[in-house]
Amino acid sequence: MPIHLASRRRTVASLAAEFPGAQIIDTTSKAMKPWVRLSPFYPHGGIPVPFCDDVTAQSVEGIWQALKVFDNADVDPAKLQVTTMRGLKRTVPRYGPVRGHRTGLDGARLLDYATARRLIYLPSYRWVLDNRVTDLLERLGQLTDRAEVVLLDYTTNGDITDLTKPLSHAALIRQYIKASQNDRRSESSPAG
Repeated sequence: MPIHLASRRRTVASLAAEFPGAQIIDTTSKAMKPWVRLSPFYPHGGIPVPFCDDVTAQSVEGIWQALKVFDNADVDPAKLQVTTMRGLKRTVPRYGPVRGHRTGLDGARLLDYATARRLIYLPSYRWVLDNRVTDLLERLGQLTDRAEVVLLDYTTNGDITDLTKPLSHAALIRQYIKASQNDRRSESSPAG
């Protein structure tokens, strides 16, 4: 069965009308346990920080925010250790325009937004999918065998090249599950 994406801002009634009988799962930092563990804000701990040997973070969002550089502020290593899912965001109104993401806490290079998505955000979130939430991904895969599933996120942008909207981690979850299901199908099909 398919996995759909929808905005968490939608009403339960509108989701039920569009996806009758579907299992609706919130994947945001506002989700209930255990699904909140799929949020990039969730403090899994031990997440390797790209471009930093032997440095780990509590959350993917902590990595993203820690390495962000503004006109009036450089990296913020304290964001790597936030465990409350609060106080992670670093914003333009407070620090000025974003200049890029630094290649590590002490890196000399600044990455543009698209490159930072590919080299910082995606590997960090993929590490969480591979190492911290395999049980939840397995459950989601089993749910899709029986019913349609709707993953809620604040954005539904699954195109990493679309820089006009934040990237949806729910879209990354959907891609990961589809790829895993395709891999299982290939392994179980007879060699031709």
